[in-house]
Amino acid sequence: MITIKTPQEIDILRQGGQKLAEILDMVLARVEPGIKAETLDSYAEALILKAGGRPAFKGYEGFPGTLCVSVNEAVVHGVPHGELVLNQGDVVGIDIGMQWPAGKGMYTDMARTVGVGEISKEAERLIKVTEKSFFKALKVVRPGATVGDIGQAVQNYVESHGYAVVRSLSGHGIGYKVHEDPKIPNFGEKGSGDILKAGMVLAIEPMVCAGDYQLEVLEDGWTAISKDRSLTAHYENTVLVTDKGTEILTKYS
Repeated sequence: MITIKTPQEIDILRQGGQKLAEILDMVLARVEPGIKAETLDSYAEALILKAGGRPAFKGYEGFPGTLCVSVNEAVVHGVPHGELVLNQGDVVGIDIGMQWPAGKGMYTDMARTVGVGEISKEAERLIKVTEKSFFKALKVVRPGATVGDIGQAVQNYVESHGYAVVRSLSGHGIGYKVHEDPKIPNFGEKGSGDILKAGMVLAIEPMVCAGDYQLEVLEDGWTAISKDRSLTAHYENTVLVTDKGTEILTKYS
């Protein structure tokens, strides 16, 4: 069921989203060659708890981490275990979610992909195209637009640069739970799917492969990688549909 958030709930989401953006910024500042994913994960959890929140992912359907740390061909859901060490030249996606206030609050979710030290020009281009595809989608979000409009905007921009959008995973509604209706694929046809209304809150998250879009899941049961082992990138924000357009909730004030 698609839900419309109240003004009071939106204010909580806005406060929580700002805190989450600040936390992710601090986590990304620690990304460097040689750091372990579990070190970033522990740091993120401590920051969330200090902010009065609760990690959204930890324990969700059994997921073991506060962060999803996805490296190179891993596009999403990377498990932040102790053996995962970031190396010079890697591309790492860090996805983070939080319920704020803890126990009785609302959920926000966001992700960024960054380079570890110096990275290749091709990796930089992939990260930039993925980020820009989010903002292409944002331009079409308004009351009366559709989920298909979002998907088409992402798909057209990504494919025009020679990349592929992931088909088997999607963005989603968010707020009362970390995953709500509607699903928001990164491909689609203009005018198709659910109609957007003011007060809807969406996690819009382009997931992009440099090669083919087909994925497979590693033996850990979580980490989704490109089947052809091509480089990947992920960019996400929690977005409010307003009367006039949009507001990104996961950003600084």
